[in-house]
Amino acid sequence: MALAPRAVVVYRRTELDELLATHGTRGQAAFFLRSRGRDIDEVQARHDAVQRARTRVDAAIPVDWRRGLVERTDLSRFVFGDEDVIVVVGQDGLVANVAKYLEGQPVLGVNAEPDHNPGVLVNHRADEVEKILGHPHALHRVTHCTMVEAELDDGQMLRALNEIYIGHPSHQSARYRIEFGARAERQSSSGVLVGTGTGGTGWCRSVWLERGSRLALPARPDTDLCWFVREAWPSPATGTVLTEGLLIDGEELGIVAESDLVVFGDGIESDALTMSWGQRVRVRRAPVALRLVD
Repeated sequence: MALAPRAVVVYRRTELDELLATHGTRGQAAFFLRSRGRDIDEVQARHDAVQRARTRVDAAIPVDWRRGLVERTDLSRFVFGDEDVIVVVGQDGLVANVAKYLEGQPVLGVNAEPDHNPGVLVNHRADEVEKILGHPHALHRVTHCTMVEAELDDGQMLRALNEIYIGHPSHQSARYRIEFGARAERQSSSGVLVGTGTGGTGWCRSVWLERGSRLALPARPDTDLCWFVREAWPSPATGTVLTEGLLIDGEELGIVAESDLVVFGDGIESDALTMSWGQRVRVRRAPVALRLVD
């Protein structure tokens, strides 16, 4: 007998939750905010908006469905099932946070604060969830968002929706050999970014704008990836020629470590791969895409 679908609600703690965890009471949190020229009422209002959205989403889940709940910091330890429907309640970035742990399950993004969030990935209101979950065919109307994948030579792997970063674990220069097709170069830099069309509006775009690049950034539906070397340093032993490009038709970017390096996706440094001297990482388009419910 087939299992009933499971709605897994993904959320993150609000700023008020974080303040109470740090300061203990609402009064102490309010004093802390006042000392910095802020009012706790604004923080409370945003917290209440998120709570209302979560309550509405909970009520919209069909009664015969199973349920799951996971906070952002616990995503790496949560076991998602093939039959899950992921309901992300929060900001656009929370969709990116959960995408790396999925294998094609549909993701329904719910914008908990429409007045504060752009709603690019959390593209639904809480009052739309009941209609969508109540009509299973609606979950098949999806946009496939390309993801990026990094795999070390020891088999470790991670994925990201926006971009993967490869660099030194501190603020020192990263030293490595970069390989792009038949070309290769030793470099010392602030790290390498490999991004998707979804990430083309974020970190990669800021690098693209700063250097005045003529590279055509991929858009969200595209399957191409873009890559940029940040602040490559010229020296007798290191070059600055291979600093940007596109990965198309299954192309890969190779990085061979010549110092300690870390690899992480979408800004989540706590869930990173580590590389030591001589290790290689290959970065490419992931074999699965985020299936974002339209």
